[in-house]
Amino acid sequence: MTLVVGIAGATGSGKTTVARRLTEGLPKGSVALLQHDSYYFDRSDLSYDERCELNFDHPESLETSLLVAHLRALRAGTAVEVPQYDFTTHRRHEETRPVAAGPVIIVEGILVLADPGLRELFDIKVFVDTDADIRVFRRIRRDIETRGRSFASIRKQYYSTVRPMQLQFVEPSKRWADIIVPEGGRNEVALDLLAAKLRSVINAEAR
Repeated sequence: MTLVVGIAGATGSGKTTVARRLTEGLPKGSVALLQHDSYYFDRSDLSYDERCELNFDHPESLETSLLVAHLRALRAGTAVEVPQYDFTTHRRHEETRPVAAGPVIIVEGILVLADPGLRELFDIKVFVDTDADIRVFRRIRRDIETRGRSFASIRKQYYSTVRPMQLQFVEPSKRWADIIVPEGGRNEVALDLLAAKLRSVINAEAR
């Protein structure tokens, strides 16, 4: 049996922290972690300035069909080659990242519950729900510290695409969640409950 967990939530909600903490708390090699962000299309046909103007928060910016194919392959026990995306240049790297199949697959991203094709592959659907002011400050810090962005560019993107897409796609996808986790990685009770469920699947697989 393979258990597939989808973890969604708005930008800065803490979904990546939840996915990482669950992965780190389980036996090594038992979890395959996939990030929807890795599947952004490589728009090499555009200049850098043109790529900077793309709407990265719309579902059509992601090659979700490839992620669906990879999930099906992993469920069948086949390893996959996951794209690696550079958020500084807005391009995919030439190198891919090998991901082996395991008893637990965790998929995280802002839009993973918004896509019907992904939802039907998830055994557990999680939505990480965090107050908007906290999310915005987390995004600003991340984009400045790790992605080399200026505050002006972050503000422009937030008002032009991030917030509208959050309201149109991300927030409505909460209705599909089996579990809603307030405050993300700081919610120790929710993390413990999820980890216990995943460990039971891993232990059953090992017997």
